[in-house]
Amino acid sequence: MSTQEQIQEYINSHPEPKRSDMQELHRVILQVMPKCKLWFLDGKNSENKTVSNPNIGYGSYTIKYADGKTREFYQIGLSANKTGISVYILGIKDKNYLAQAYGKKMGKASISGYCIKFKTLKDISIDTLKVAIRDRLEQVEQ
Repeated sequence: MSTQEQIQEYINSHPEPKRSDMQELHRVILQVMPKCKLWFLDGKNSENKTVSNPNIGYGSYTIKYADGKTREFYQIGLSANKTGISVYILGIKDKNYLAQAYGKKMGKASISGYCIKFKTLKDISIDTLKVAIRDRLEQVEQ
């Protein structure tokens, strides 16, 4: 199964209204990042144990670890959770940046160092989310 098929199957596996919200977020992220690499992580480790919620990933950047090793990973992530949806904006050095820059404009969302969590799409500002994603992409391109 292709990555795009896995993503569509994952989105379709959710009940409404989460399914429609996930589909719309997928469309919006692809609109902001039209030629990005797509990822799908099923949330299982090498022993096939569930270690996280499945994630859709967009884009690519290199994670640099303290020991000098590097690894390619996605820049933007999308995942459903028990209470709603999470959008991950990865690779931001300042863990307070997202909340400080977008917290007041995002709407009803909980914002951590790299995660914007909300119940439904109508709770947040899609335009602010797009700006936050573009902001992250510009940081990588510099």
